[in-house]
Amino acid sequence: MDSTVVVGAGPAGLTAAYELARRGHPCEVFEADRVVGGISRTEERDGWRFDIGGHRFFTKVSRVTDFWNEILDEEDFLLRPRMSRIHYGGRFYDYPLRASNALRNLGVLESARCVGSYAWARIRPPADQSTFEGWVTARFGSRLYGIFFKTYTEKVWGVPAESIQADWAAQRIRNLSLGRAIAGALLPGRNSKEVTSLIEEFRYPKLGPGMMWEACADRVRELGSTVRLGTRVERVRRHRGRLALTVRTGEGEGTTREVYCDNLISSMPLSTLIHAFGPDVPDIVAEAAAGLRYRDFLTVALVVPERFSFPDNWIYIHSPEVRLGRVQNYGSWSPYLVRAGRTCLGLEYFVNEGDDLWRMPDDDLVAFGTRELEHLGLVTPGEVQRGYVVRMPKAYPVYDADYVHNVEVLRKYLDVEWPRIHPVGRNGMHRYNNQDHSMLTAMLTVENLVDGARHDVWEVNVDAEYHEERAGHRIARGTGRDAPVLLGPTAP
Repeated sequence: MDSTVVVGAGPAGLTAAYELARRGHPCEVFEADRVVGGISRTEERDGWRFDIGGHRFFTKVSRVTDFWNEILDEEDFLLRPRMSRIHYGGRFYDYPLRASNALRNLGVLESARCVGSYAWARIRPPADQSTFEGWVTARFGSRLYGIFFKTYTEKVWGVPAESIQADWAAQRIRNLSLGRAIAGALLPGRNSKEVTSLIEEFRYPKLGPGMMWEACADRVRELGSTVRLGTRVERVRRHRGRLALTVRTGEGEGTTREVYCDNLISSMPLSTLIHAFGPDVPDIVAEAAAGLRYRDFLTVALVVPERFSFPDNWIYIHSPEVRLGRVQNYGSWSPYLVRAGRTCLGLEYFVNEGDDLWRMPDDDLVAFGTRELEHLGLVTPGEVQRGYVVRMPKAYPVYDADYVHNVEVLRKYLDVEWPRIHPVGRNGMHRYNNQDHSMLTAMLTVENLVDGARHDVWEVNVDAEYHEERAGHRIARGTGRDAPVLLGPTAP
């Protein structure tokens, strides 16, 4: 097979590199960051380890499970209970929905209004369900949409909820509606294995998801490939029938060199890839790339005494008076992430690169997050012992009204003009894939290159059904990366 370069050392990129190397085709991997794993990495600061968001290792794609088991030993995994709640109006709401808890918190009158609103939505569903608002209202009613979905969604995306497309909701909460949630509450276990959002337990690497990708990078190197960190691809051009990449290593000016290859597997943001072609791309292509939008992510990790721990993996913060979106309790993910007598709480903020929170100095962010946590009553004043900040650009592709058109323009352009470039993964395809489906796009791409298969990688995880059949593979939605999404009677 011809030579291949992989851009990006997140789940998709490292999966591609490992699949190539184990088949006898070593490659070169370039990662702009100083650590592997992308958004599935595990940060380590002063001995504390924490996720960038939550990463449940659950999937119904058997080949992904086999991959995980090949990289890590069974004793490296913990089996963890799934628990998350919603904080809204000073109260905690169970998820999945429990009738007694919801009635007690909402009150009988408001609960009746929500059920009535849901019944009306079943009788007269919204005419336009192509938007997030219409899609959710049809399944939960306008009352629950307004209480639980709208405010939190606007925190996540920073835009009016009605401008988000339904595709995002369909990928995150398939097969779930108020009726199913109530059935699950009244008849425990009946639908918990059918609805992805209702999984009750999951596997988790004891040192965090980065443990998986750090080990995978080591295996890739052992098989003869190279993984170069702190190295970004700045330019892609053609040269004598091959691809010529200009790569830069190091901070600032760094050093540059030319790398030649026959195939490029790219998990870099799709818009960044198009920009790397230089100024000569057609106007319609440049406009489509410029039209792709992303939401960026901040984690403020605060060390607190263990008495402020909670059993949830995370708590969704729907309370509109704070900017905080979600709180992780890393001690509930794994005792190996925290220290005796203390835990670490991860405060998650959804931002745009360059806005006020993004530019705020780390010490000020720690103080800001501490005040919000104290305001919510999740810790008492003066108990935060230390804090750390991690910024993650381009964490979530935005599903706005134009993204389908823009992605289709870029896809066709690549197919025709750059057939040896193969986008994979969440940002590489501008698709809100979980970790397992990002990995699957890489696996199928390698089969196309090595075996001459003809998988349409763009078909992975696009239908609204829970189970999908593609090219002889059973493709099912998993929760490899549980994003901070839709709450109330929904979950990521």
